[in-house]
Amino acid sequence: MSEQKPIQIFSNMNDNIGVNVVKSPVKLTILEMLRDTEMEFDEIVNNTGKSKSTVSVHLKSLRENGIISYRVHPQDNRKKIFFINSKYIGSVDVAEPKEIKEAQSDYLVENIVDEDAEFSTLLFHTLKAMLIQEGVNIDPILQSTGNSIGKSIFNKMYDDDLDVFMQNIADFWQRKGLGRLTFDVGQIIKITTYDCFECELLPKTGKPACFLDTGIFEGLFTEFFNLPVSVIETQCYTMGDQKCVFEIEPMGIKAH
Repeated sequence: MSEQKPIQIFSNMNDNIGVNVVKSPVKLTILEMLRDTEMEFDEIVNNTGKSKSTVSVHLKSLRENGIISYRVHPQDNRKKIFFINSKYIGSVDVAEPKEIKEAQSDYLVENIVDEDAEFSTLLFHTLKAMLIQEGVNIDPILQSTGNSIGKSIFNKMYDDDLDVFMQNIADFWQRKGLGRLTFDVGQIIKITTYDCFECELLPKTGKPACFLDTGIFEGLFTEFFNLPVSVIETQCYTMGDQKCVFEIEPMGIKAH
């Protein structure tokens, strides 16, 4: 028996459509294929292994829900090219839920309350731990939220000297109880955080967990360089590391 795919949640820009939850394994397979590239109808049929009529029904449903759209092939107006038209905002793992120690009251009291951490840290940690326990993944939303925060606080951090700008961020991080931040400026900017508020006490999943931080750095440095940046978390407490490391690289050359 194949492993059941996590239910996926999409948000459409059209207010009349709102949020859509996708549970169908065939639809989820189609969306996984379209996430990285556009595809013609026949390609989708071949890759799903389903009949044309079955694929057609699922594509029609996804279009009606505003999750995907299509355009006519430029060389052949009989063919349609399908693409995702909605924003992926998270998923729910339908596996059997189990209680994790990071969500239990004794763990919270011992590691957060008794350590006199900010109450906001308790709230954020409990939310993240409960989401993990229930199999809910809202990492895309957290990253988008962080991006918005980064752009909002940029003017308070800004200095045209990159080193000063970075030090302002580090000072802000410590002052707000977000952890201790160090940085190394080169062609790729490397930021290291210790005592990370977002993930330090979360369960060890083997995967990075600091999507809010990633989004904040993304927003800050997109504004600083005035062009898109790539932010990748290469080390994380949830991966068994004793720090979180982010690598930031501008994507392209600023136009004059």
